[in-house]
Amino acid sequence: MARIVRGGLIQCSNPVNDETRDIATIQKAMFEKHLPFIEDAGKRGVQILCLQEIFNGPYFCPSQSARWYDAAEPVPGPTVEALAPYAKKHRMVLIVPVYEREQAGVYYNTAAVIDADGTYLGKYRKTHIPHTSGFWEKYFFKPGNLGYPVFQTAYAKVGVYICYDRHFPEGARILGLNGAEIVFNPSATVAGLSQYLWKLEQPAHAVANGYFMGCSNRVGTEAPWNIGRFYGSSYFVDPRGSFLATGSEDQDELVVADMDLEKIEEVRRTWQFFRDRRPESYGPITAQES
Repeated sequence: MARIVRGGLIQCSNPVNDETRDIATIQKAMFEKHLPFIEDAGKRGVQILCLQEIFNGPYFCPSQSARWYDAAEPVPGPTVEALAPYAKKHRMVLIVPVYEREQAGVYYNTAAVIDADGTYLGKYRKTHIPHTSGFWEKYFFKPGNLGYPVFQTAYAKVGVYICYDRHFPEGARILGLNGAEIVFNPSATVAGLSQYLWKLEQPAHAVANGYFMGCSNRVGTEAPWNIGRFYGSSYFVDPRGSFLATGSEDQDELVVADMDLEKIEEVRRTWQFFRDRRPESYGPITAQES
């Protein structure tokens, strides 16, 4: 018997790209731009909806400006509180990526998970933090310290991996071992070195671990940071590596797909990757270099 879950991904451009504007104004504009998409997802019967990385603002990391620390908030905090009623209204699980302030001087790139009744279930903190030209994330984020949690939502067991995490198969495997049925990867990634990997790595994670993935990415360019063109192309992929729905490279839009979770068991019985693991031989993966 089929077990269908309808998923949604929002890809969106930032409406206010102006360093002279106050941060609250910039964040409010982006938050409000998302609300019609959230409402549309509810009308279309989306049961689990994922927003893009640091959804309520620009991808500010290229700036290295300390003013952006003021964009951070506790999690749970005001954004979770503002979106919980939408989750409850539409009986829709929300994956909400925000900039988290744990305490003075301690910040994380975080995704909160809100269940379909508006209950805050927990959060994932981005584990792998890049620090290269244009991606000065270590200036703003500490590496995550919560492991790879899987959340039992009203519709499925959900895991989260954020943007740069997708280049690392280890966490993707742990999410599968922890029981994830759908893994969401909210991103802010631009055309260039990694665009060809966008539709290569995550289908590979889905196949290797026998789960669905929902991968969201923003669109447009964001001056004055000018890191490049965010290429959208948000998509859902199934455990066989087949694409279920894909967004455009340049349009604000809601990407929707139906996922039959029964396919997970079917695929795992065919490809026994978990059964045939040899964890006793994998010690070198975690060995520290001398």
